[in-house]
Amino acid sequence: MRSPRGWHLGVLLALLAGLGLGLVYSWVISPLRVLDAEPNTLRADFKDQYRSVIAAAYAATGNLPRARARLSLLGDSNVVEALNGQAQRMQANQQTFERADQVAALALALTEDESSESLASPTIDTAVQVENIVTATSSPPFTDVPLDLTETPQSIETQTIVIESTPRPTNTSTSQPGKPFALTGQEPVCDANLPNGLLQIMVLNSNRRQIAGVEIEITWEGGEEQFFTGLKPELGNGYADYIMTPDTTYSIQLTRGSDVALGITAPTCQSASGETILGGIKLTFQQP
Repeated sequence: MRSPRGWHLGVLLALLAGLGLGLVYSWVISPLRVLDAEPNTLRADFKDQYRSVIAAAYAATGNLPRARARLSLLGDSNVVEALNGQAQRMQANQQTFERADQVAALALALTEDESSESLASPTIDTAVQVENIVTATSSPPFTDVPLDLTETPQSIETQTIVIESTPRPTNTSTSQPGKPFALTGQEPVCDANLPNGLLQIMVLNSNRRQIAGVEIEITWEGGEEQFFTGLKPELGNGYADYIMTPDTTYSIQLTRGSDVALGITAPTCQSASGETILGGIKLTFQQP
């Protein structure tokens, strides 16, 4: 006859063996596979990737309602704050500036859309109609309107007072007046795949968002010319370029007020094959 102690030990070993076999089966042989999971159950880093893809789609299509619907699947308590926080993390981690700018641009678009919805209420037409029949014994409704008291009734014409609500201005991606732009970057570009003498200019606001529609003035001895950012949106809203002539010195500034980039000439570069080519210059203006 087995002792109670031996019986208890056998039961314990059997339980441990069953537990071990169950863990091996569930973790190694047939692990749980989650299919068609909701976006709000994703890990934090996967949610960041999801927002980046939505921001890239919005930058390509401009469909804000669809972007808003997709972001709602993440279940963020504040969608705009989540996007702004991700954009700051992307810049701090030195990720691609274009992707961080897309996320920040989507956050700004949502903010402006919410502001416009709350402020652009339908025009309020308050019609106050006064139809008072004045008799010889009645008092005039307006003290400053003279009335002739006669035996026959007179009527005051209906007056309509229209009060229109004026929407408040909302934030745009344009620069603020009174804050000149600073020249924050100037570097030569030697790339055989780019046109010879290509001058590239990037204009950013204080939040490092690209600004379209900024006029740029370029001058040289005996001539000057103006061009604008945003004419090539596929390269960025704040991007503009100009083809420089060899052996010509240029001065570049923004007409809204900025530092002046002096002594700009197309540099001479050497390609990978040893051939001498005409390089370019990249300038960056940013609002402080």
